[in-house]
Amino acid sequence: MFFGSGIKLDKALLEKVRKYSEIAGYSSVEEFITNALEKEIAQLEEADSEEDIKKKLQGLGYIS
Repeated sequence: MFFGSGIKLDKALLEKVRKYSEIAGYSSVEEFITNALEKEIAQLEEADSEEDIKKKLQGLGYIS
């Protein structure tokens, strides 16, 4: 599945997203993904510095 910005999701991941977005009552996969990203970004925005952001991303497993 492609999104406006060219984001492509693995088929297996997309199926999981579809499943859980339905269970959670979202109106669409896009709404579920948008909400999930907004929550992650909100956590990062609470950081006081770039170093704090890097530590949070490392803790989440996004960077090593």
